Amino acid sequence: MREKLLIVDDERMILELTSMVLTSRGFDVSVVDNAPDSYALIEREQPALVLLDYMMPKVNGLDALKEIRTRFPETYVIMFTGKGSEEIAVELMKAGASDYILKPFSNAKLVERIENILRIRSIELHNRELILEKERLLDEIERWNRELEERVEEKTAELERAHHEILLTEKLAALGHLSAGMAHEIRNPLNSISLFAQVICTGLENEPEMQSYSDKIISETERIDAILVKLLSTSKRSPFQLRTIYIADVIEKSLQPFLEQIQAQEIVLQKQLLQTPSILADADELGLVFSNLFSNALFEMKQGGTLSVTLVHDDKDVVVTVSDTGGGILEDHLNEIFDPFFTTKERGTGFGLSVVLRIVKTYSGRINVESEPGKGTTFQIWLPLA
Repeated sequence: MREKLLIVDDERMILELTSMVLTSRGFDVSVVDNAPDSYALIEREQPALVLLDYMMPKVNGLDALKEIRTRFPETYVIMFTGKGSEEIAVELMKAGASDYILKPFSNAKLVERIENILRIRSIELHNRELILEKERLLDEIERWNRELEERVEEKTAELERAHHEILLTEKLAALGHLSAGMAHEIRNPLNSISLFAQVICTGLENEPEMQSYSDKIISETERIDAILVKLLSTSKRSPFQLRTIYIADVIEKSLQPFLEQIQAQEIVLQKQLLQTPSILADADELGLVFSNLFSNALFEMKQGGTLSVTLVHDDKDVVVTVSDTGGGILEDHLNEIFDPFFTTKERGTGFGLSVVLRIVKTYSGRINVESEPGKGTTFQIWLPLA
């Protein structure tokens, strides 16, 4: 491929002779007699090299050199000058000239200097391409490293979640054996206490204060029995009946008992329950999941707030999201909230979210919680369609 050259000189004789010499040496040569016209020609032709006269009308060679090097960095410039002072040479090289040739010059010297500058230009442009390629590769490596770090973090988090779920499953299994034995051993004496309290109560019609003590004994035995029932429900599945159900219907039914409380606490209820495919499940069992989540959310918003419930699906799962704007959960507690007996409520038993986890796992689902103290909590549940 012939290298393109441009000669810029106001002397017609220089243009013609130099063009003839360089064309005979195999170069593709264009000529122009002033600097302003050369800019458009350079932009259009993109010559490898410009031979530029130092002394010209309109725009002198030094200003033209600076303009060309600024606008067209891949076009190199050799200056023609009749002034051989060292100051001018230094000024031209500082302004970006690749070389300068004193007039008059020999044809052989001119061709030699041009070929030398073209070789230098080729090497420098190639080096520039290598540098750009190096930067591109470094950027790509950095991007790969970032992606790898993100994937490692993601997989680490997944492993931690899986490990935590395994520990919870083991806890629930151990609790199942314990609760079954406890229920049998505790309920027998508890039943006797309740019966004796009722007998005592019947003989105290004329002693109201003593009768109130007996009533409290009966009430507390009933509370202990209720706790045992909840303890059993965290680990042992109650009798169930699988039917084709729609999650939206279960959510609506679970919300009903809380509507008055929502209104009394001036809570804004936001629902977005999209139509989803049916699933095979026990509606009452799944209802316990949502009832526990709604109850916890309302407990955290006694002074008002927003309860949001959304239901969507993809090709694999039904996804339910329950969010509140309550006090949130401390980061240290996030890994413990599904543990049996863990609670931050004064009179809580710590069984509610354990039941939620057991039921979700029963249907091969998964549950995730995100919370920020002072801003609220979001529970997200995935239940498989198949």
